[in-house]
Amino acid sequence: MPSPVLIPNATARRLFLARQALSRPPRQRLGPGGLLELIEALGFVQVDSISTVVRAHHMILFARNQTYRPAQLDRLLERDHTLFEHWTHDAAVIPTAYYRYWHHRFERERRELMERWRKWRREGFEHALDGVLETVRDRGPTMARDLGKGVKKPAGGWWDWHPEKTALEYHWRTGALAIARRVGFQKVYDLAERVIPAHHHDDRAGRNEFLDWACRSALARLGAATSGEVAAFWDLLTPRQAADWCRRRLAGGALIEVLVEPAGEGRPRKAFAFPELPRQLRDLPAPPERIRTLSPFDPLIRDRKRCLFLFGYDYRIEVFVPAAKRQYGYYVFPLLEGDRLMGRIDMKHDPGKGALIVAGLWLESRVKFGKGRRAALDAELDRQRRFVGAERVAFRDGYLRT
Repeated sequence: MPSPVLIPNATARRLFLARQALSRPPRQRLGPGGLLELIEALGFVQVDSISTVVRAHHMILFARNQTYRPAQLDRLLERDHTLFEHWTHDAAVIPTAYYRYWHHRFERERRELMERWRKWRREGFEHALDGVLETVRDRGPTMARDLGKGVKKPAGGWWDWHPEKTALEYHWRTGALAIARRVGFQKVYDLAERVIPAHHHDDRAGRNEFLDWACRSALARLGAATSGEVAAFWDLLTPRQAADWCRRRLAGGALIEVLVEPAGEGRPRKAFAFPELPRQLRDLPAPPERIRTLSPFDPLIRDRKRCLFLFGYDYRIEVFVPAAKRQYGYYVFPLLEGDRLMGRIDMKHDPGKGALIVAGLWLESRVKFGKGRRAALDAELDRQRRFVGAERVAFRDGYLRT
């Protein structure tokens, strides 16, 4: 057996950036078909309720194409239904073409959620299940506030929901309901058969096809990965299932082993790849040199251990860290420059002041803030300003941190 191909760290970074659609021309006009293709290339786009600048899914897409506008995503979700909203490792927008695989997710959720909620002894939940489904069937698109009279506690969490809200979420997570649209950020539920185009309901992948697709599609989007990273990509499989798939495909010649060099010091790590990867490495596109702001939920950094290994960039979101213990800030955005993560920025859109306000900027070690980089950052902040509709960018005193 030949020795594994060694992938230098700079090449590994460029590979992952290309697979995550961050090497594409950022100003190329993006129509509805182009947006759908972009999301298919990513696999999914995570959604999140926090909106200090703009919500995560919009920032993820804007980082890849500055012509993107939120109305384009709304059209694909709410009118064309070529996207649907469900769960990967968190709530996400997913191409409806993959719905045939999500039936396996629905079955898993059905087992796990029922066991969890029974353990929590959710009073009234099981009684609400049938009633809520019938209510949605009769009245059509329904929000949680249309049903239960309970008041959600400030702490949040499923355990704080009234039984009807819990039942809505259960039926969504298990496939009977789907998200028809959102009002603000609140879900509007309807029967899945009225939201997801009809031909997707009977087209269900078999177990082996599902396992093969989940692993193959994850590895395609990662470029080179460990079996654990393959399992974590969609969060559809267990680590053991992914490891078994990788081992069998390696033995059959459908995969090869490679060695990926880390950022900084450390030994190269074994990973799996498709046999054509060594040839593809010779023709990787260079990412744009501009500075780009990433969402804390961007797929480039979602796997924090992988991000640290490839980029030497240690990122932690500090939303749930007490203010006095935060190293950076409540919601700090990574900054990507070319093929490296070069810093992080604390900023917020304040509509009342018509400003995008920069409260803090931290550069990684050995990154200098000269005139050229300052101009590149100003250009990126102006792009963000125009995207959110702010009139100006404002810097707080002492924003440049060490």
